[in-house]
Amino acid sequence: MSRKITRREFVQTTAAAAAAVSIVPTAGCTGSPYDAKGLPTVKLGNTGHTVPVMGFGCGSRWMSIQDDEKALEILDYALDQGLYYWDSASSYGNDQISSEERVGKLLKHQRSKVFMVSKTGDRGADEAKKSIERSLKRLQTDYLDLLHVHAVASVEDAEMLGEKGKVLEVLEQYKSEGIVKNIGFTGHASAEGMKRAAELYDFDVMMMALNHQSRDGSQNFEDLPAPVAMKKGMGVVAMKVIRPRESVDGLAAGDLINYALSLNDFHMYNIGIDSMEVLKDNLKIIRNFEPLDTEKMEEIRLALLPFYRGRNVAWMEPSYVDGWNHGMHLA
Repeated sequence: MSRKITRREFVQTTAAAAAAVSIVPTAGCTGSPYDAKGLPTVKLGNTGHTVPVMGFGCGSRWMSIQDDEKALEILDYALDQGLYYWDSASSYGNDQISSEERVGKLLKHQRSKVFMVSKTGDRGADEAKKSIERSLKRLQTDYLDLLHVHAVASVEDAEMLGEKGKVLEVLEQYKSEGIVKNIGFTGHASAEGMKRAAELYDFDVMMMALNHQSRDGSQNFEDLPAPVAMKKGMGVVAMKVIRPRESVDGLAAGDLINYALSLNDFHMYNIGIDSMEVLKDNLKIIRNFEPLDTEKMEEIRLALLPFYRGRNVAWMEPSYVDGWNHGMHLA
């Protein structure tokens, strides 16, 4: 995972990648060892994997289900319906259990059927190694299909990732050993920081929060990191797709999901599920998906303006910890 030395090298690399990227979710993509059960799928950038257009988020919404048996029933049903992209993190959990430990109860019996994603928020190599080893133990697996550097927060944060003794050092080692198949990064608060990370390193995947900007309008997430990552051949995943409903009345979950799927700079979206009803509704949405027309897209953009201007977007705050519920203490 090397730094780009010159702008010319960057342009030459991205030009070749852009020609090969499919940016419209389609059904029936081939090349995946997993079974989408007829759900629409998409090639996840240059990873070589085909995934459903919706991933199952195992963060705060799923962890709000206090009963493990009920939560696992929903996750198992999702897999049975073709949602084999599962997204967790070392920091996700609730008072009783970490997300990874909960997922591991099911994953150990279904490992070959699941594209398993997790994250580490640590920046030092030694700390990241401990986090990854803990994640593998909790998930009861000996490899991860994708591991993200979690929550790139600024340009400075992005630039230090590849320094000696930092997190990318250990991720490169694990990738060379086959313990981590693909490496990615996520971001919630700094579009410029995510853009810089995409430019500097040869990540396989980027996941970014959708439907928000900074309060002064300077951090436009749709227009900054996503196109850069897409041109480099990264898989580009959207998250926080339906969160605007929590602060803006009248926004329909189905419209927000279809809006996300209709954007050309994303391959798929990752969404948290907190009930069987929500899961079934979302499955219906993606099975019947058709790209929104220009008029409808603009209508939704206008409806999102109050959300962009709001001051209650939790993940834009410095103290935010993604996927964390009720003061869980990590083991």
